[in-house]
Amino acid sequence: MSSLLPHARIRDATAADAAACAQIYAPYVTDTSITFELTPPSDQQMAERITTAQLQHAWIVMEDEQGVLGYAYGGTFRARAAYQWTCEVSVYLRQVGHRRGAGRALYSELLPRLAARGMRTAIACMTLPNDASLGLHRAMGFEDVGLMRRVGHKHGAWHDVAWAQLDLTPEP
Repeated sequence: MSSLLPHARIRDATAADAAACAQIYAPYVTDTSITFELTPPSDQQMAERITTAQLQHAWIVMEDEQGVLGYAYGGTFRARAAYQWTCEVSVYLRQVGHRRGAGRALYSELLPRLAARGMRTAIACMTLPNDASLGLHRAMGFEDVGLMRRVGHKHGAWHDVAWAQLDLTPEP
């Protein structure tokens, strides 16, 4: 664990973590364009997302003595069968958790879990501008693979979306 987060631990999420995850996610929905969701999910909707992710992918939380600091998950990239070994990943942190190593720590636990469940490629989709997310994904080894210009409209502005991917298979 990062020396900046000495008392934090990472574990698999359960539906009981839904309220904490929903609380972390809501400001991203209401106050930023980082996600293109327009309405924060309810605790019940978040519980369903956690349960679904745990079936074939993974959802983990980082917590300390004050509660959940952040979460990361992998989920279905696309519904067609040919994509079944590719997943989309995301990390969300409590606003006070940024720049302390929490994102790296979460991904360091999440990505091996996804590989162990048969995932071969992780995809990250990032609304721009978002230097923190770009930096995190590059630091974790993700490769920039594309940019879609002006594809999302939120908070009165059009936003570009960057795509990055990481090979989860072991080196030959």
